[in-house]
Amino acid sequence: MEPTYQRLTFEEREEISRGLASRLSIREIARRLSRSPSTISRETKKDRKHWMRYRAIVGQHRMQRAAALRRKGKMKLSSSSSLLSVVTRKLALAWSPEQIVVYLKKEYPRDMTMRISHEAIYQYIYVLPRGTLRKKLILDLRQQRAFRRSRVTKRGTTAEKRGKIADMISIEERPLEVRDRTIPGHWEGDIVVGDRKKPALGTLVERTTRYALLVPLKEKNASIVRQAYAKALRQLPKDLVKTLTYDQGKEMSEHVQFTVDTGVRVYFAHPHSPWERGTNENTNGLIRQFFPKGTDFSKVSTKQIRHVQNLLNERPRKTLDWKTPKEAFNHLVALEH
Repeated sequence: MEPTYQRLTFEEREEISRGLASRLSIREIARRLSRSPSTISRETKKDRKHWMRYRAIVGQHRMQRAAALRRKGKMKLSSSSSLLSVVTRKLALAWSPEQIVVYLKKEYPRDMTMRISHEAIYQYIYVLPRGTLRKKLILDLRQQRAFRRSRVTKRGTTAEKRGKIADMISIEERPLEVRDRTIPGHWEGDIVVGDRKKPALGTLVERTTRYALLVPLKEKNASIVRQAYAKALRQLPKDLVKTLTYDQGKEMSEHVQFTVDTGVRVYFAHPHSPWERGTNENTNGLIRQFFPKGTDFSKVSTKQIRHVQNLLNERPRKTLDWKTPKEAFNHLVALEH
C-alpha cells in the first residue's frame, strides 16, 4: 500500500528556506527531507519571481489560507440546502459566482445564512470529487481564460489580404458620443459562425446597456445579413438605434443600402482590432458558452436562440451596477414614450 501524501509542515518549510539560502539544489533539499523533488519544486515556485527568497512563514500562511477557503466553500454549501439550491439554480442559468453573490445580498438582505463569497462557490465546485455533479457545475461556469485561445495571431502582423468594402466610413469618423457611451442607441455587430457554408448567428449589442439581439442567418451572405439586421433593428424605437460599428467582414458590404433601409450609419473598425468593438467581442464570448465553435446552426431552433438571448439580457451585470441589460434597456424605452 502506497503511503498517503502529507502536506509540508512548518519545520520542513524552514528547512527549505535554509537550504535555498545555502544554495543547495532542489534535489539535495528533497533528499534531506525524504521528499520528492517535485514537491519541493512546486512549493518554492509558487512565487516564481522571488523563489530564491522563499520564506517558510509565507509558505505556511499561503497553505493555511488555501485550506481555509477549501473548507469554507465546501462546508458552507454542503451544510445549507437552501443556499446550495439557489447557487446551483443560478449557475444553471449561466450566472457567474460574483453575480450570484450580489443577487443573494439583494434577495436575502437580513438572512446571513444566505451569504457566501464568489471564491467559496468556485472552491466548492472544484473540491468536489470527480463525478457527474462536479462535471455539470463546471460546465455551468463561463468559459475560463485557461481554455481560451489567444486572439493575437500571425495574421494580425501581416498586411490585410481581404478586399476592401466600398464606401466604408472609418471608426475614426464616429461621433464622440459613441466612444464615451454617454448617449444610448449605438450598437456593435458581428457574426458567430458555425461551419463555413452553413447558417450563422448575427449578434447586435447596444453599447450603453449591453442589451443583445441574436439574429438567425440562413447564410453569411451580404444581402441576407442586411435584411435580417434591418428587420431586427426596426422592431426597436428609432431613437435607440443610431449607429452600428462593425468589423470589415464582407457580410456588411451592403452597408450603404442598410443605411438607406434603416437610417443607421455603419462605421467600420480597423482590421484585426477586436478591442474597437469590445462590447460585442465580450458578448460573443458569452454566446460561445451556449453555442461552441463548430455548432451547426441549421440544427438550432429560433426558440433556442431566443432562450439564449433572454438568458444574456436577464443576467445582472457588474458594469450596470448589477442591473440586467433588459432592465437598463427597458428603462430607456420607457423614457422614449
